[in-house]
Amino acid sequence: MGPSSTSRILRPSRVSMWSLSACIFFLVSRVASAWQQQPLSPSIPIDASAKSAINEESSPSRRSFFAECSSKGAAALVGSSSLAALLAPEVARADDEELIDVYFGCGCFWHVQHEFVEAEKAILGRSDNKVTSRAGYAGGNLGMKDGKVCYHNFAQVSDYGKLGHAEIVSMRIPKSNFKDFAIEYCKLFKNGMRPDQMGDRGLEYRNVVGFKGGAKNSELSSLLVDASKETGDALDFAVGKGTDRDIPRLVWIMDSETYPSYVAEQYHQFHDGFNFGENYPGSYNDLAGKFAKTGEDFGSCPRM
Repeated sequence: MGPSSTSRILRPSRVSMWSLSACIFFLVSRVASAWQQQPLSPSIPIDASAKSAINEESSPSRRSFFAECSSKGAAALVGSSSLAALLAPEVARADDEELIDVYFGCGCFWHVQHEFVEAEKAILGRSDNKVTSRAGYAGGNLGMKDGKVCYHNFAQVSDYGKLGHAEIVSMRIPKSNFKDFAIEYCKLFKNGMRPDQMGDRGLEYRNVVGFKGGAKNSELSSLLVDASKETGDALDFAVGKGTDRDIPRLVWIMDSETYPSYVAEQYHQFHDGFNFGENYPGSYNDLAGKFAKTGEDFGSCPRM
């Protein structure tokens, strides 16, 4: 679900501007060189050997100048990507940063998914068809049953609660932006309590954050704690051991390799919020169907 990489493409207008800039620079350097050949004021002495070296360089013709200007401009355009980037701020940015898979759980995943979709757009500049946030399940000791993890259903097929999982939202983001998303996660709490704390309770709704290495990943763990401190310092953290209890103000840090995430059913994706009147635009709700049409697999669990 990660966004596809884009290539650095210089717009034609920028190419012509750069070529013109190179030519002007080259022309100025030639004029300066020619100026150095002019007699200096008698009051300012000039070294004879230096003057001789200057005079040995002949002045170029217009034709040779433009030929040389074109060749040097093209060479500079091809060989100086950093300079071209400075001259062309609209150049498409290559998404070549390290991407990591993470997940966040904070009660019902409907509202949480919407908040992280908005974060992907605001922080990473992703469009609707590039967002990676998906509602899902994670954190249980029993993994999958019969190759699937499902929401509560009458047939009791692979029930996520019985498997010990919590509702989560998974995503793929640049590692350098992990703290930004951790801050968004911590903002979901008020005085350490999640919005649905008095309603949805139980291990299915416990607070979890998952990434590779879990608590042993000191870099991301420290960033997560820092994010909490910067947003009120109302949360505590503990090492998740799977099928953990739902404890207010406590977030379980999970190793996503030991406790991977499982995508939820299509009807849970891009859903309206859990609160009365918490309805999102139809364009948001329609994303589930659009991703399904592109071939994204939301599993084969029973509807209810």
